[in-house]
Amino acid sequence: MKYDYLIVGAGLFGCVFAREMTDAGKKCLVIDRRDHIGGNVYCADIEGVCVHRYGAHIFHTADEEVWQYVQRFVTFNNYVNSPMARIGDEIYNMPFNMNTFSKLWGVKTPAEAMAKIAEQTAPYKDIEPQNLEEQALKLVGRDIYEKLVKAYTEKQWGRKCTELPAFIIRRLPLRFTYDNNYFTHPHQGIPVEGYNALAEKLLAGSDVKLGVDYRAFIAENPDVAEKTVYTGAIDEFFDYQLGHLQYRTVRFEDEVLDMDNWQGVAVVNYTSDTEAFTRIIEHKHFIVGHHPMPDRALATLGESKDSLSLVGQKPDLKCQGQNPDKTVISREYPTEWTPGMEPYYPVNDERNSALLAQYQELAKTRPDVIFGGRLGNYRYYDMDQVIRAALDAVKDSLSQS
Repeated sequence: MKYDYLIVGAGLFGCVFAREMTDAGKKCLVIDRRDHIGGNVYCADIEGVCVHRYGAHIFHTADEEVWQYVQRFVTFNNYVNSPMARIGDEIYNMPFNMNTFSKLWGVKTPAEAMAKIAEQTAPYKDIEPQNLEEQALKLVGRDIYEKLVKAYTEKQWGRKCTELPAFIIRRLPLRFTYDNNYFTHPHQGIPVEGYNALAEKLLAGSDVKLGVDYRAFIAENPDVAEKTVYTGAIDEFFDYQLGHLQYRTVRFEDEVLDMDNWQGVAVVNYTSDTEAFTRIIEHKHFIVGHHPMPDRALATLGESKDSLSLVGQKPDLKCQGQNPDKTVISREYPTEWTPGMEPYYPVNDERNSALLAQYQELAKTRPDVIFGGRLGNYRYYDMDQVIRAALDAVKDSLSQS
């Protein structure tokens, strides 16, 4: 069968691209090497608890068009991200705000907090930071750096802060209010129906094949589509002929506990070097009030004009309620990436930026391929940025056809 687009990867970029092109009358085939749709926003049902399988995904945006777009498909709860930080037996609020400063120094007013930070940053105000440690000290001073930045960052990147470039921390937000909302965007939440439902609705009308390797598939079906949308790693597409781009990856260690509530919040960062993990996620706290699926979603799920043609397995849509007798926590262990592992965070240092530029030049020799998404562009994206990039890619592609 001939398609207009072969979309490699059923993550958010591929799903949005497929939805828009299907609505524009194009025929799309979506393939993914994994056995599920949704990419890294996929959620799994573990003991009746909805688990963000590839790490916490909290939707937040200031892009009004993107916000209106996603609300066409799912209903968002009013989850507000208010993570905590733990060092030994001490607990601090994140982001750094008046609650943090009060606990740290005993200050009670913004003026007192500002004076304390000015005192701590004064020794570094005139330096030109040569590494991440110096950059952080210049921004927030010794106390916040030592307690809440240093060990967490070293675990995250697998090297000393003195060995990391300063540009990794361009800024460390300091908020002089008693507000624990991590994000400043006007829109924030998590789909009540789950991210799996969002992916399914975006892919409705497309043909989808799971557990499919792109190289093997294209070798057997070289003329399957006019154009390819590739959301895998750009260096992998070109057989690493210029070398490997570098990533950090994450190992997740899940634990099921026989209780309703273990840590009282969705995200706790562990900022000491006594634990190898960087944070613990307790997934059920993402579902505010343990909402059931709303009536609107019940009325529309599975009743799209065009159904999802899925070969392999049905998307897991059971992540709606929460088991009151169980909770699931996930410890996150950042580690060095090697080929064959799941790449998570691009290492955007000078070496990798130069190599990426070479691969992007090579990509110009393949006008039949659109590179997109986190891996295709070698860029860390928030979810709203992925959707925006996909919508823009659709417009560009349609304008050229």
